[in-house]
Amino acid sequence: MVERTPIVDILTQILLFLALLAALAPFGIVAIAATQDLRTVNQVPMPLIPGHDLAKNIVEAWARADLGRKIVNSILFAGGVAAGKVVIAGLSAFSLVFFRYRGRVLIFWLIFITLMLPLEVRIVPTYAVAANVLSPYQTLLDLAGISWLIEKVTSVRIALQWGLLNTYTGLILPLIATATGTFLYRQFFRTIPDELIEAAKMDGAGALRFLKDILVPLSKTNMAALGTIMFVWGWNQYLWPLLVTTDAAHGTAVMELKELIPGSFGIPDWNVAMAGTLVIMLPPLLVVVLMQRWFVRGLIATEK
Repeated sequence: MVERTPIVDILTQILLFLALLAALAPFGIVAIAATQDLRTVNQVPMPLIPGHDLAKNIVEAWARADLGRKIVNSILFAGGVAAGKVVIAGLSAFSLVFFRYRGRVLIFWLIFITLMLPLEVRIVPTYAVAANVLSPYQTLLDLAGISWLIEKVTSVRIALQWGLLNTYTGLILPLIATATGTFLYRQFFRTIPDELIEAAKMDGAGALRFLKDILVPLSKTNMAALGTIMFVWGWNQYLWPLLVTTDAAHGTAVMELKELIPGSFGIPDWNVAMAGTLVIMLPPLLVVVLMQRWFVRGLIATEK
């Protein structure tokens, strides 16, 4: 039992308040800078009193970075990644927990090990696959000699090509696998009582019906928590969209922040850059606020 004393409570509250200030200070500076004019934002030190040019700065940032279209692209990208991760993680954990086949423990640990391989580590092979999804099959055909045989017989050379660059599919599909989500689902599925599984079997429910009618309703909080985390993660991605999209039409909002950063010899209009940053921060913040109740339940609930 943890002893509760007034002094410890006061110190704890002070530490939490200081930590809150440290976390919110950068956001406060961004919000204040977004309201200033060009002269005020470049003062050293910058005044910490809000200005009156917020609307003007937002309009300028919106037009310069084409944020309307880019925010829509980011919503499609982050929403697609989040939905894909929720579905793929649920299906993989369902297979690992409720089906008995050889190697499933090994498969789980192989999936779990990928937590040590962030996107930056596997960015080159992932990009190569996105540039030509069929390249592994082309390699197999070449190694087996099938390509050579067909070319000798028909004088037709097989060259399989299917690129996903500059497409929403290329943005989303390579990122939908998640070891974190698989682990989260697996830990929850293992708490499902065996009696519930047996009752479903006695009622004649097959695997898909058991998943649809029982597991999915029970997993709503887990799905909400995972979806919220992955939406924010997808929204903040910069490197992958930068590599996959060479066409500005498929660019994301986070990528377009570079269009607002003043150049070395340009006008130092950091107020416009901060206004654009403020706009780009709002969608994931809104998602977290709206999903907060489900998000917390999915992370801390132990009894279903």
